[in-house]
Amino acid sequence: MEKEILENGLNENRRKFLSKLSLGLGSVALGSLLVPDLFNDSPQIDTDKLMASVPHFAPKAKRVIYMFQNGAPSQLESFDYKPMLNKKIGEELPDSIRQGQRLTGMTAGQSSFPLVGSAYGFKRYGQSGAWVSDLFPHTAKIVDDICIVKSMHTEAINHDPALTFFQTGAQVGNRPSMGAWLSYGLGSENNNLPSFCVLLSRGKGNGQGVYSKLWTNGFLESVHQGVQFSSGDDPVLYLNDPEGMSKTDRRRMLDKIAALNQINYESFGDPEISAKIQQYEMAYRMQTAVPEVTDVSKEPDSIVKLYGPECLVSGTYAANCLLARKLSENGVRFVQLYHQGWDQHGNLPNEMAMQAKDTDQASAALITDLKQRGLLDETLVIWGGEFGRTNYCQGRFSADNYGRDHHPRAFSMWMAGGGIKPGVTYGETDDFGYNIIKDPVHVHDFHATMLHLLGVEHEKLTFRHQGRRYRLTDVAGNLVKGIMV
Repeated sequence: MEKEILENGLNENRRKFLSKLSLGLGSVALGSLLVPDLFNDSPQIDTDKLMASVPHFAPKAKRVIYMFQNGAPSQLESFDYKPMLNKKIGEELPDSIRQGQRLTGMTAGQSSFPLVGSAYGFKRYGQSGAWVSDLFPHTAKIVDDICIVKSMHTEAINHDPALTFFQTGAQVGNRPSMGAWLSYGLGSENNNLPSFCVLLSRGKGNGQGVYSKLWTNGFLESVHQGVQFSSGDDPVLYLNDPEGMSKTDRRRMLDKIAALNQINYESFGDPEISAKIQQYEMAYRMQTAVPEVTDVSKEPDSIVKLYGPECLVSGTYAANCLLARKLSENGVRFVQLYHQGWDQHGNLPNEMAMQAKDTDQASAALITDLKQRGLLDETLVIWGGEFGRTNYCQGRFSADNYGRDHHPRAFSMWMAGGGIKPGVTYGETDDFGYNIIKDPVHVHDFHATMLHLLGVEHEKLTFRHQGRRYRLTDVAGNLVKGIMV
């Protein structure tokens, strides 16, 4: 019914159109900003896209920065304090706790499952009194600005499907990623930069690979695919003009190509032809915008000190956090960071310490930086991995040099800004840190909540593909109201 009203309304005068939709003036203004052709007589407006593009209600957040810790950091050495494990160190995991959970190939052959507590201490911080590991002293200073969710759970038990599930809402490939869905639904706030950018870094720990399907557009138009930024002199590959070509020559060439593509589009109606025209134009505008936004030479010493000296070294996690802030404040809708190295099946105390040292200061600095610029309230910031870690030791048991296997049943992540309650710890696991006993949060619930904070009803952001309407949350997803303002 809504779609029929929209289709009819586009061909009627503005007054009738507004009357049928019963939109307030604020929604009209917002809709016209997000869909410039909303009130034109253009016959080329895609009403499916129009339904997705107009926010369904006032958003709390305008954009997202997602610091994905690839490889799954252990919740038991970060934010889920379990002193019981230290008291029962070396004892067997009770069958009543495990409840027959399937195991990965790494521990399926183990004959015993000795419990092991954290090699690092925990303390309470801030007015919220949140427990934080000694590995994260900088995050400890911002606990009153973040919401720690200790009851995340997922369906996948191995890295590839779990990572894909978190990014696309499905364990199989060829589904649009989170950033692509937001690009499709909300577009960009800056016509000179992509709506979805991807930044990669790698720590010293055992790394799991990342791959382009994690920021794919899937079956959406290719214009919504994430644009990967690289370290070095050329942040976006093949963006610069070849030697000997002037801006005038480039402009003339693009105009000719666009004219030819338009002829093909009118003949065949393939939307990818139109998307290609948009991509050429975006690349042309990015030639000026990207060098400007990636230049950190003008950042004051106070900012360098805040993020740490590595923020000046291109390709590091700290540099990517700083770049994420710059991209976000310049209107990029979704900035996705991937930091590899959190897969500690062995030597966890040493490797996780290195990972925490690489990421802790810059992650906390990003929150502080956004807050002091007045941007945190409108920016949703997320930190976490694809699943958690077991409470028992993997392989040979040692109280001070151990590993942990994959654990999808319960793990922790944190969120901040953009409509998230600050200074809150949400959810609870049992004394063994194995099962959730209060306020479980599924990956689909996380996606639904993220979209809600951006003004999008997750059940309405859909795309028809091969006879079916798809969405990020598939056929599930409930709002996690306890973490929202």
